[in-house]
Amino acid sequence: MKEFFSAEDHIVMTLEEVCVNISCGLHPWERHPERPTRLILTVRLYAPLRTARAADAPIVDYDIVRKRILDLENEGHIDLLETIADLIVDSCFAEPRVAACGVTIRKPDIYNESRGAGIDLFRTRAGWSGKK
Repeated sequence: MKEFFSAEDHIVMTLEEVCVNISCGLHPWERHPERPTRLILTVRLYAPLRTARAADAPIVDYDIVRKRILDLENEGHIDLLETIADLIVDSCFAEPRVAACGVTIRKPDIYNESRGAGIDLFRTRAGWSGKK
């Protein structure tokens, strides 16, 4: 995943390897709601750190992001991992202190010879267009 570089100090909050089962994919064999695809998601939230000590900074609530990820299990079929990543990014920027975020999504069971296939998406608030 891309690192966020800025002249400011940042604190990075991480949700590491959240496992969910979501109906997703373009292939016909991925379109069976009774057999959702296992996904592993990692999300990083980058917030400016404007205090001398990290413990003195206001916290960033990443429960919003966790809940959004878990809610995806009940939203029906989604064709693209990119769509899932966009939905997660929207929830990241619901927290006003987040300046950038990174989303990694892996399908760990897609190929026998690979640990997984997936995408990494990195967005800055400045480049984010908001909800569609």
